[in-house]
Amino acid sequence: MTEETIAPQLYLITPVGAAPETLGPVLAEVMDRFPVACLRIPGAGSEEELGRIADLAREIAHARDVAVVIDDHVELAVRHGLDGVHLTKGPRNLRYVRGELGADAIIGVFCGNSRHEGISAGEGGADYVSFGPVGQSALGQGELAELDLFGWWSEMIEVPVVAEGALTPALVQALFPVADFISIGPEIWSAEDPVKALTELWG
Repeated sequence: MTEETIAPQLYLITPVGAAPETLGPVLAEVMDRFPVACLRIPGAGSEEELGRIADLAREIAHARDVAVVIDDHVELAVRHGLDGVHLTKGPRNLRYVRGELGADAIIGVFCGNSRHEGISAGEGGADYVSFGPVGQSALGQGELAELDLFGWWSEMIEVPVVAEGALTPALVQALFPVADFISIGPEIWSAEDPVKALTELWG
């Protein structure tokens, strides 16, 4: 990012284990109230459950011109018309997945707090790299991705970077100058009013 770059965009993660009939209205409301750049579906659950969520997310997101990716499930992404996948275990399967999905698919790679894995992902053709957690979380190995990592990446690497994991309002503000996307999901879905929670978090 440069000084001319606009503020980071919102990268939204759907809640784990949500029933489509209850998720649909609240997901649509959140996406109507906030401009979302990408919607990601966690990979937990049975194939049948994930398929239902994938169809719901695709319908809501594509109606708003928002891309949808899913954690790791390449075949499911193809079968349900999603835009790509988010690889949660680093870049080692990246070239295979690119071959399966094609050049136009979105492929993101979670790299924990590893510069090496991030660079490998970028060199392997990832569309974005995700680092985290930025706050106290069990995401990945639980080792924090410090703000310095995002600052270095934004200065040295052109591949877009996503910050995720245990976001707080203070962390969101600190990440604004050095992240292309900020990933939010569990931080709001446990709240009684996810729209209000996102408003307080995003500012």
